[in-house]
Amino acid sequence: MKTHLNTLFVTSDGTYLGKEGEAVSVKQGEERTLRVPIHMIESIVCLARATVSPHLMALCAARGVSITFLEPTGRFHARVEGRGGGNVLLRKDQFRASEDTLRTLEFSRAFVQAKIHNSRILITRAIRDHGDTSAGELESVAGVLSGCLRRATAAKEINELRGVEGEAARHYFSVFSHLIRSDDDLLRMDGRNRRPPRDPINAMLSFGYALLASDTRSACETVGLDPQVGFLHADRPGRVGLALDLAEDLRSVLADRVVLSLLNRQQITSDQFETDAGGAVRMG
Repeated sequence: MKTHLNTLFVTSDGTYLGKEGEAVSVKQGEERTLRVPIHMIESIVCLARATVSPHLMALCAARGVSITFLEPTGRFHARVEGRGGGNVLLRKDQFRASEDTLRTLEFSRAFVQAKIHNSRILITRAIRDHGDTSAGELESVAGVLSGCLRRATAAKEINELRGVEGEAARHYFSVFSHLIRSDDDLLRMDGRNRRPPRDPINAMLSFGYALLASDTRSACETVGLDPQVGFLHADRPGRVGLALDLAEDLRSVLADRVVLSLLNRQQITSDQFETDAGGAVRMG
């Protein structure tokens, strides 16, 4: 039977998820709001205070469907899943590669090259589709990213590569506001900021990146890799280095494009955000 690889996101407090035959039953109070056959989904992500029945957990574990609990901002809490995949030989090779300077540089170079390439493609598509007064600045940054891509390819050690990646990211985010077609002046950003984000765009990006990292972490664990043993991201207790490495390639392809689509279609507006006393901006 075909698996559709969908993710069920739970965003309402008080939601109850239970097992109903070979399906996931979603209820709000006494009302059933959704029923999804288990073979139709790959994972369940709870972004609110939700209750999951033990019977559903057992069904998901048996069918390879992970259940992830996150804060509304995307911060990871816990994951429930069945027997792990992969094999010990794969993990041992991963550990050896992480201790090998040349292999670490090789993998890291591939991550950075893909990230810069995809960022540049997003900008050049915006120039093609929405050429306007900002096209000159976008073209300039696209040229800078081309240079960063060549330097990343020629990098001889990991710190040099990280420096190129950081420079490319600064230039990319310096023109990100030009990709937003909304007339709302509040939907603008002055570079990337986080922990906490200080504008709506950065709040959306941080949320998207957190969801993406959760997915890449799940992908690592599904095949038996250790998500904490990375290459571009240095080892640190609690950091899922490999998951973050894999997410780098996909940021502009998935998270950034989703953010831009939501804003440019006016599906999200500035009045849907909240700012606390410390200046942190959160999605409402």
